Parts: sequence; structure tokens; C-alpha cells
Amino acid sequence: MKVVLFCGGLGTRLRDHADGLPKPLVAIGYRPILWHVMRYYAHYGHKDFILCLGYKADKIKEYFLNYNEFANNDFTMAKGKKDLHHAAPDVHDWNITFVDTGLKSNIGMRLMLVKQYLEGEEMFLANYSDGLTDLPLDKMVHEFSASDKVASFVCSTPSQSFHVVSLDEDKNVNGIEYVKNTNLIVNAGYFVLRRSVFDYINFGEELVLEPFQRLMKQKRLLGYRHDGFWAMDTFKEQQELTDIYNTGQAPWEVWKREGVSEEAIVASQRGGVVVSDV
Repeated sequence: MKVVLFCGGLGTRLRDHADGLPKPLVAIGYRPILWHVMRYYAHYGHKDFILCLGYKADKIKEYFLNYNEFANNDFTMAKGKKDLHHAAPDVHDWNITFVDTGLKSNIGMRLMLVKQYLEGEEMFLANYSDGLTDLPLDKMVHEFSASDKVASFVCSTPSQSFHVVSLDEDKNVNGIEYVKNTNLIVNAGYFVLRRSVFDYINFGEELVLEPFQRLMKQKRLLGYRHDGFWAMDTFKEQQELTDIYNTGQAPWEVWKREGVSEEAIVASQRGGVVVSDV
């Protein structure tokens, strides 16, 4: 299936850190978060990408136009640099369509502007370009395809650290609870959509507002709950994700799990955060 990625926002919550880069190019380790998101989809066999660009679109284009697989992956050099062999190439078989969808367009508008590139697709995937997860995407797609729903998205516990407060009618505080200990779940992206979703969107509307409200009334909107790892939205989380990546046990790197037992994976994660004993 094709994958639509929304890469055009201003990224105001990371702008000070990004140093002039668009948010999708903020690095986790030595690769941008956008690469991590795309590599996740590629692991599940979805390698045909449509990037909805806007803010600093030229930077994203330049990153892929100048991408050097040898600089970003393991390789063997022989015969004085004349013979290079990839150990694990990545983007060599990706198809990427770059589409300028405007500087201030909302998500629904960006999706409408790439509709022509989805001709012939009964179903497609879509996502924000700043969220990382260990979601079993194949299971989510299978559940959705077996249903009569028009749209589906991941529901997850908020990754930010804040407290949920409850008040009585006199404004007395009668409850303060860490958000991860509540049953509160939020839209985490990772959409699976049928092409018929365009029948529910009017140009200019935000995807998760008016169109999803229409789908909800018809019971055609499916929520897929994921209680595993999901994170990335703020500068603080960018720092935390880099620390996790540096342990060598990043949970979103599902492509590295072949041959690793589920017990080992679970043992390396505590409360959605990977820890290292080294």
C-alpha cells in the first residue's frame, strides 16, 4: 500500500531545537525522524511514499536527493574504495513522491492535494511524520481490511509527562493522577484509510474534525488501541528518544527484531521506556 506522510507543518514545538530544519528532519541518532518513520513502514513491505511537503520543503528534498546509503549503513570496502558492498541497504528500493501541499495547509487539505497520486488504491496508509512506535502494523491493517470501516487510527496513552486533574462543582481539586496511570488515550496517528474517505472530506476541512465526525455518526471509524511504545512531539521527547536510540534497543526499530525473542524485547522495556544495564 502507498504511505502518505504529512511533512509540511511548521513544527513550532521543536523549532528552537531544529536550527532551521523542518521538524521531520530533526535527528534521532544520526538519521532524521522521517527516515525512522519510513523505515518502519518499509519493514512491513510498504515502500511507496507520498510526502506532503510545506515548510522548508527544499530541505527534505535535498536530504533524499543527496542520500548516501554507504554513509548511513554498514558496508564492506575493498580494493582501495573501488569495490563497496552494502551489508544492509535501506532506501534503494523506496519510491518517494514529493508534493508541495502548502505552508499552512491542515492535514485534511494536504491529503486532498495528493488524491491524484492515490488513483487505483483501494486502501492506503497515512501518518504524521514525527511519531515513533512499535505498533504491529500488519495486525492493524488485517483487522481494518476485514471490517467495513472507512478509516482507522491508533489510540495510545499520551507520551508526554503531565498530570490529569479533576475538580468538583466548587472547583475543589479532588483528584491528581499521572496521565499514564489513567485510561486516557489520544490520537497517535498511523492511519489506515480506504479511498472512500475522500467522500467524507470537503476541501479545507481538518481530517480528524469534520470528516471523522461524519464517519463516527455512521460507525465507520475504527480505533486501534496500542499500549506499547509510542512517542515524539516535543524537544524533551527528542532528547529522550535519542538516549533510547543510543542504547541500541530502540523499540520502534522493528526491522532489527528478527531472531530476537519476545521475552528479550519485553525485558528491555519498562513502562514504554527502554533501559540498559550497561
